[in-house]
Amino acid sequence: MPALALISAVFVVGFEQLVQWKYGATGIAGLLLLTIGVKAKSPAVSSAGAVLLAVLLAGPAL
Repeated sequence: MPALALISAVFVVGFEQLVQWKYGATGIAGLLLLTIGVKAKSPAVSSAGAVLLAVLLAGPAL
């Protein structure tokens, strides 16, 4: 069980670093809003994070 928690933590930190490297501080803010909204079961906060990430991803296509 502790090995699974360690692997999960390493994956999450690696994913956050990848998002920050590719999308900057705005990407981290969107990911943070999405995560907080899901954990707090707040649809408004998670939707704001999802929209922010969607705008970042669709930005070059617009």
